[in-house]
Amino acid sequence: MYLRYAVLFLLMTAMGLIAGSKPNVILVITDDQGYGDLSCHGNPILKTPHLDKLHSESVRLTDYHVSPTCAPTRGALMSGHYTNRCGPWHTIMGRSMLFEGEKTLGEVFKASGYATGMFGKWHLGDNYPYRPEDRGFTEVVRHGGGGVGQTPDLWDNSYFDDMYFHNGEPKRYKGYCSDVYFDEAKRFINESMAASKPFFAYISTNAPHGPFHCPDEYWKPYQEATKKNGGDKVAIFYGMIANVDDNVGKMRAFLKEKGVADNTIFIFTTDNGSASGSKVHNSGMSRGKGSNYDGGHRVPFFLHWKDGNLNVGKDVSKLSAHIDILPTLVELCGLKPIEESYKLDGKSLVPLLKDPNAAWADRTITTDSQRIRDPQMWRNCSTMTQKWRLLNGKQLFDITKDPAQKNDVSKDFPEVVKKLRADYEAWWEDIKPAFKKYSRIIVGNPAENPATLTSHDWLTTGDPTPWNQQHIRKGIPSNGVWAIKVDSAGKYKISLRRWPRESGKVSDTALPPGAPVPGMKAFREQAGKGFDIAKVGLVAGEQKQEVTFTKGAQETTFEMDLKAGPLELEGYFILKDAKKVGTYYVYVEKL
Repeated sequence: MYLRYAVLFLLMTAMGLIAGSKPNVILVITDDQGYGDLSCHGNPILKTPHLDKLHSESVRLTDYHVSPTCAPTRGALMSGHYTNRCGPWHTIMGRSMLFEGEKTLGEVFKASGYATGMFGKWHLGDNYPYRPEDRGFTEVVRHGGGGVGQTPDLWDNSYFDDMYFHNGEPKRYKGYCSDVYFDEAKRFINESMAASKPFFAYISTNAPHGPFHCPDEYWKPYQEATKKNGGDKVAIFYGMIANVDDNVGKMRAFLKEKGVADNTIFIFTTDNGSASGSKVHNSGMSRGKGSNYDGGHRVPFFLHWKDGNLNVGKDVSKLSAHIDILPTLVELCGLKPIEESYKLDGKSLVPLLKDPNAAWADRTITTDSQRIRDPQMWRNCSTMTQKWRLLNGKQLFDITKDPAQKNDVSKDFPEVVKKLRADYEAWWEDIKPAFKKYSRIIVGNPAENPATLTSHDWLTTGDPTPWNQQHIRKGIPSNGVWAIKVDSAGKYKISLRRWPRESGKVSDTALPPGAPVPGMKAFREQAGKGFDIAKVGLVAGEQKQEVTFTKGAQETTFEMDLKAGPLELEGYFILKDAKKVGTYYVYVEKL
């Protein structure tokens, strides 16, 4: 009898059915921090003692690659699909949203009984059905867009004492942004433990992405050392990383205090190459963020799990990528398998985590940086194997002999070029059907009614996109349309604004500069330009209305009967000098 129960217990444990048997997971991802922006990777200025300790106690992926910019990396990390397949191949222009139907880490962990929390930067859609609370995360504290102070973010946020979205609702928080995200993650962990649920906490900082702000105590120590290496901008960039490092140390101490450190998988990684530190130290690589050279997309990845015997420092040198993380965590945590119809682009790295010398077939992985509305073949791409890097289908580098990618050997190895070009072409054909799709913001659904649309998500054909609040204050004279989908037919109230509702400002008024914060000049320190508005217009599909602007109005409202289905929506001001400027904010409400 005892043997039968013992066997049953072991089976249930293996299946994750005994409380506490599943490992908890914390995934920390920073923004714009490169491989060389760590003291454990040889940085001569920056000090990261807590991340250095994690590095010494972790399995490290030393040839791990992401996308060269932020939203694309997050899309691939979340879905296990190449970013050009799953939707967010840009960071703005309606092309930073994760397509409907894509899986997410939140959904996969939630399906296996986990509490799921997301804290900080999402950057995969700010509207239903693309928000993290729509994609499997049960507890969310986030800013809007791709960074604090960007257009979808709450007005005049500037890193300190900001308002963030808590499960979709604005809430004021005290303190520095990164501190808030880690503290809110601790609250979530406490609540998950009280409910006897394993947890997955995704902590995604906007630091050290610009604009550059952090408490003086973190960046002032680097001011002297960076005078000849980028000045205060780099000092603050390093200070923002030092703050994250401090928070990582506090989080690990918190886990130990709570008694869950040993059975928590703790991951640290970043989203692309260095944006500001590559000229100081780049671990022997060329270039940084946005580049198809390794310096743009080879980043750190540390994984520590004591109960899984992954707590001794060792390097995995095999080629790996962001597309591998979802299948790796599914296997490592014993989560419910993903249905076969959802074909993953990545593969589980568990064999390599357990034994870096395990048998592992060489493979070809492609990363690229499109940053345009519709992807173009061969644009800013790197087709990679363990030994080779083919850039834009032309330049070839032997990365094992030339990690700085200084010597193009394409003429010496034409057969390698031919093989890698064929691999890329097959990859392109496989993902190309996704380019015809649009991530349409759904309006009229109870999950988000009204829906707030911002110029960050305009589909444009050449005009600059006003993607941050400094652009809004300057009054960039651009135009664009939103790709939306009307959830159900009916009467809709559509309100057009120069300034967002939470600002309480009148559409034709100028604004004084906002208050400064520690660091460089804040977005909100830009004076707000007033518009001399003559008319306001709205185009919804084939319907168009235009009215005379009422001086002193905060918004101009139209009512329209809309049919269910896809629609292009445009709001605009006609100024008294006859210039046409898009309305940066539109609120769509089903009545």
